[in-house]
Amino acid sequence: MELLDIVDENGIPTGKTIERKIAHSEGIRHRTAHVWIIRKTDNGAEVLLQKRAMGKDSFPGRYDTSSAGHIQAGDEPEESAIREMKEELGIDASVSDLHFVDKFVINYKKEFYGKMFKDSEIAFVYVYTGSVDIDKLTLQKEELDRVDWFNLEYVYEECKKHNQKFCAPIDGLEIARKYVCEYGI
Repeated sequence: MELLDIVDENGIPTGKTIERKIAHSEGIRHRTAHVWIIRKTDNGAEVLLQKRAMGKDSFPGRYDTSSAGHIQAGDEPEESAIREMKEELGIDASVSDLHFVDKFVINYKKEFYGKMFKDSEIAFVYVYTGSVDIDKLTLQKEELDRVDWFNLEYVYEECKKHNQKFCAPIDGLEIARKYVCEYGI
């Protein structure tokens, strides 16, 4: 059973917890950590996106955030981000490798596999700019099928058009773009 902290509108735990399954069936606000892995190329910034496994309960087979996951009850956002990168991609990073950029709200309802999925999250956004060779990653097959590099601006524009290839949150992409502009990546 995966327990999550119920949080207020700022992402601060209220002291109450809830099962993940119930949080999504009832739309109870909780926290997630999103890591955008970004590299600089001659053609601009590229972002690593993961293609979600077909068995996922939401957006199967679509490209999403580099690494993301729920923040377990009692955990801090940074430790969750580090754990998810290790579990999903096999990347050994430390808190000092992550750059916290901002938070954003995710709020939507959508039906998957005949069941309503209600998502109410406060997402903590980090950027990771360490060297990543996708051929040497250890992918968590239950979570994702593959990873690919994409031009950040291309993904942003396609997500604005609601291209069904992607499910990366537009607010998260905007935060990653802000970081790229500020730090010249």
